[in-house]
Amino acid sequence: MSLFITFEGGEGSGKSVQAKALFRRLSELAVPALLTHEPGGTPFGERMGRWLKWAKDANISALTELMLFNASRAQLVAEVIRPNLKSGKVVICDRYADSTIVYQGYGRELELAMVKATNKAATQGLRPDLTILLDIPAEEGLARRMARKQDRFEQETLVFHNRVREGYLKQAAAEPRRWLVVDASQSKRKIADIIWQRVSRLLAKGKNDKRT
Repeated sequence: MSLFITFEGGEGSGKSVQAKALFRRLSELAVPALLTHEPGGTPFGERMGRWLKWAKDANISALTELMLFNASRAQLVAEVIRPNLKSGKVVICDRYADSTIVYQGYGRELELAMVKATNKAATQGLRPDLTILLDIPAEEGLARRMARKQDRFEQETLVFHNRVREGYLKQAAAEPRRWLVVDASQSKRKIADIIWQRVSRLLAKGKNDKRT
């Protein structure tokens, strides 16, 4: 059965670790699955992502970020996500359109209506069946990243990252049926078990729906 699952969270939340863990678990159970990520997932997207995250001596405006992230996203949806959903796979995406709402909308303070309209055009209206938010206070998440080289977003102020977290929590509160909010301060194993409980129910529901 096709299922579209996205992982979201601020810096240092552990979302990438949990996205990979879910993909491994599905693969071990012989459930057809694909793991991809944003920005990236295609040759075009990888080049765009490297530039957006690591460009030096480039004054990239918030509006430019919005457009470039969505250019990468449009290619990913057309080239990777839609074809694999159509073939019946579980598609797991590490970040998706909600990242743009919170980083460019809440973080950069662009007009939310414009951000959402641009996202909708890039995704052609494709929305996740489940979005998993790994929630952690911004200062704790950033502390986890201090030992490694920081990209343009990780170098932003704590005020910026607090706005990002606020945006995530507002998005989740507005659509509680789509979002699963998980306390990212728990152990990796505990987080993975919480996520699996929700995903396994969706898989079982999909199988039951096919029988009826």
